[in-house]
Amino acid sequence: MHPVSLHADEVYASAQSAAASSPVVASWRRCMVMHHLAPEQERTPERLTDSEFRQTRQASERLIVEAREEMDKLFSTVGKSGCCLLLTDRNGVALERRGTAGDDRAFHDLGLWTAAIWTEASIGTNGIGTALADERAVSIFRDQHFFSSNTGLCCTTAPIRDHRGEVAAALDISTCRDDVNEMVLSILAQTVRDAALRIELNLFRSAFPGARFLIVPHAAHAAAALLAVDRNDLVIGATRAARLALALDDNRIAAGIPAADALDENRAGDRQDLVEAERAALMRALSRANGNVSQAAIALGMSRATLHRKMNRFGLH
Repeated sequence: MHPVSLHADEVYASAQSAAASSPVVASWRRCMVMHHLAPEQERTPERLTDSEFRQTRQASERLIVEAREEMDKLFSTVGKSGCCLLLTDRNGVALERRGTAGDDRAFHDLGLWTAAIWTEASIGTNGIGTALADERAVSIFRDQHFFSSNTGLCCTTAPIRDHRGEVAAALDISTCRDDVNEMVLSILAQTVRDAALRIELNLFRSAFPGARFLIVPHAAHAAAALLAVDRNDLVIGATRAARLALALDDNRIAAGIPAADALDENRAGDRQDLVEAERAALMRALSRANGNVSQAAIALGMSRATLHRKMNRFGLH
């Protein structure tokens, strides 16, 4: 039997079984039931018009800016091995691409190009579309793709979340090299997840200019668990990892929760907070004045004698 027919038969049989046995089979079923696709079809992704693509890029300008450097670094690592990089928006539209000239024709023919739409509805089960649908990192190895025409492709994708923890984009590494095995793909998967996380953190920091950023130490993924805190030590933003670790949502953040309360730090109460805040202010002023009491007093708007009394009170001599 022809390989195309064999693959199509497997997709039909698996997708029509009583229960989805894996995320891939669940995706195959969505492609058939929700999107009315047939695995034996030969097709490339749908594409935006030039004007539509310009508008889409403009809407994702901050994402593109924050991702550009990470994409360049990632491509310098994997580009010479025959890999193509795509950055898409939340709708699977390829906004940015990295690839070597020698591989361009093959990737262009597959639709791995800017303005292409890599959703499950457009091109069936694939790394980008399935990662966006499942909101998790995904690797699709050759015949795990829905369409028989894509079974020579290997791709691994990680979603990128915005400052509210919502999926905003996806970063993908794809290759059509014959010698790529599942172990190599798993290494690429970790690489793309790390790069996606760095882009996610870049987006988070840029969303809160002037804020301080605190790591949530007891989170499952501490490197990804950040709080944005204003000058009053109120939480004004939290990454998804921080939200999960601290049970935060938009309503709690909008209500104004102190960082110490969010982190469940032991506090003696508001009065003690006020004392500690005053002590910290004195220490900062003295530090900025390199220990010169007169200069620190001027900066604080108090007399030298008053500052000395406060220093004695807090044991700062």
